[in-house]
Amino acid sequence: MSLKLVVLLASIAGIVGIALGYYLRMIISLGKRGSMELQIKSMELAGKEEAKKIILHAQEEATKVLHEARVELKEKEEKIKKTEDRLIKKEDLLDKRQTDIDKEVEEIKTRITEVKRVKEKIAEMEVGKLQELQKISHLSEEEAKAQLFAITERKYEEDLLVRMQKLERSVDDRLAKRAQEILTTSIQRLGNSVSPDILTTAVNIPNDEIKGKIIGKEGRNIKAFERATGVEVIVDDTPGTITISSFDPIRRQIARIALENLILDGRIQPAKIEGVVEKAQADINKIIKEKGQQAAYECGVINLPPQIISILGRLHFRTSYGQNVLQHSIEMTHIAGMIAEELKANVAVAKAGALLHDLGKAVDHEVQGTHVEIGRRIMQKFGVDPLVIKAMEAHHGEYPYETLESYIVQTADAISGARPGARRDTVENYLKRLAELEAIATSFKGVEKAYALQAGREIRIFVKPEEMGDLEAKNVARGVAERIEKELKYPGEIKVTVIRETRVIEFAR
Repeated sequence: MSLKLVVLLASIAGIVGIALGYYLRMIISLGKRGSMELQIKSMELAGKEEAKKIILHAQEEATKVLHEARVELKEKEEKIKKTEDRLIKKEDLLDKRQTDIDKEVEEIKTRITEVKRVKEKIAEMEVGKLQELQKISHLSEEEAKAQLFAITERKYEEDLLVRMQKLERSVDDRLAKRAQEILTTSIQRLGNSVSPDILTTAVNIPNDEIKGKIIGKEGRNIKAFERATGVEVIVDDTPGTITISSFDPIRRQIARIALENLILDGRIQPAKIEGVVEKAQADINKIIKEKGQQAAYECGVINLPPQIISILGRLHFRTSYGQNVLQHSIEMTHIAGMIAEELKANVAVAKAGALLHDLGKAVDHEVQGTHVEIGRRIMQKFGVDPLVIKAMEAHHGEYPYETLESYIVQTADAISGARPGARRDTVENYLKRLAELEAIATSFKGVEKAYALQAGREIRIFVKPEEMGDLEAKNVARGVAERIEKELKYPGEIKVTVIRETRVIEFAR
C-alpha cells in the first residue's frame, strides 16, 4: 500500500513538475518574444530615421544639381544669344558689302563700255588718217615703212653699229653682274654646314669576347644574322670593332641597329636575331617616314604624295661623294627658292624640283637606269606636277631645259655640290685630277711650269716672257679653260691664272 502511494505521489510530482516546467518555458518564451519585438521596433524606427536622412540628403543634392543645371543652361542661352547677335551683325555687314560690291561692279562695267567705245572711235580715226596718208603718198603702209628703214639705215649705219656694240657689251656686263649678285646673295643667305657626312658601317663592341657570341657555334649566329639582314658581317682582328658591309645603305643601317641591340641585350641566338632585326626594320621605316616629312615641312613643299615622302626619307641614309643626299636636297631647295624669288619664277615649282631632283638615288641600286630617269618615272607614277618633273629632270643635262625653273634647279645643284668641303673624293681621284690639270697647262707651247692650287680649284701657269706676249698669254688662259671644260669632270669652277713676268737684273760693281 505504501509502495503504491509512493508511486502515485511520484507520478503526481512528475506531472506537476512537467506542468511547472511547461509554464516556466511559456513565461520565458513570452519574455524573449517581447524583447525581440522591442528590438525589431527600435530597428524599424532607426531605419525610418536613416531613410529620412537619406531622402533629405538626396533632395538637397537634387536641388543643388538642378540649380547648377539651371545656371549652366542660363549661361549657354546667353552665349547662344550673343552668338546670334554677332551672326546677325555679320550678316548685315556682308549684305552691306555685297551691295557696295554690286555697285562697284556696275560702275566698272559702265567704264569698260565707255573705254571700248573710245578705243573703237580712236581706231576708226587712225584707219581714216592712214588711208588719207596712203592717198597722198601713193604708198602702202609696208612700202612706206621699208623706205623709211632703208633711208635711216643708210644715214645712221655706222652710228647704229657702234650703238649696238655698246648695248651688247652693256647688256652682257649688266646680266653678268646681276647673275653674280643673285647667286652671291642666295649663297650668303643660307648658312648650312658643309662638312661631309660619312655613314659609318663599323659597330663598336665593349670587348672582343662578344665576337665569339656574335659568330656563335659553327658560325650559326652570324649566318642567321646575315641571312636576316642581307649584309655581310666582317669579324677580323681589329680590336673593339665589327664591320658591316652592304651596297644597300638601308640594309646596312638596319643591320647596325640590330647588332647594337643584340650586343646590349647579350642574348645572341638565331631566334632572338629574327625578332631584333624585325624591330630594327620597323625603327628604320619610322625614321625614313619622319625624315621625309621633316624635309618637306622644312622646305615648305606641300601636297607631296605619301609614297614620295617615304622615298624621299630614304635619302637620309644615302651619300654622294660623302655628302648626305637629303641634306644636299634641302640645301638646294632653299637656294632654288631664293633664286626663283629674285628671277620672279615659280618658287613652289623650283623648290619642289630641287627637293626631288635626286629622288632616284634612293632606289638606284634596286632599279635599272640613271637616277634622273628613275626619279622621273617615280614622280610620273605618283602624279607629281609635270612642271616639277620638267624642273628636276634637266639638272644633269639628260633632258632639255624647257622652263626657267629647270635652269634654277641645275644652278642650285651646282652651288650646293661645289661649296668647299661639301663633297669628298678619294685621294687617288684627287691626285689624278691635279695631275691632269697640270698636264693640260704644260701641254701649251711657251709654258714654263704650272701648279694646281686650292684643292684643284685654281691652276696657276707661268709662261716664258721671251717666247710669249700678253695677247698670247690671254689665248693660253682661254685655251686651258676650254680644254678643262671639255676633258675633265669637276664640281663648281676652276680659276685659270696665267702669269707672264719679265725680270731685268743688273749688277753695279
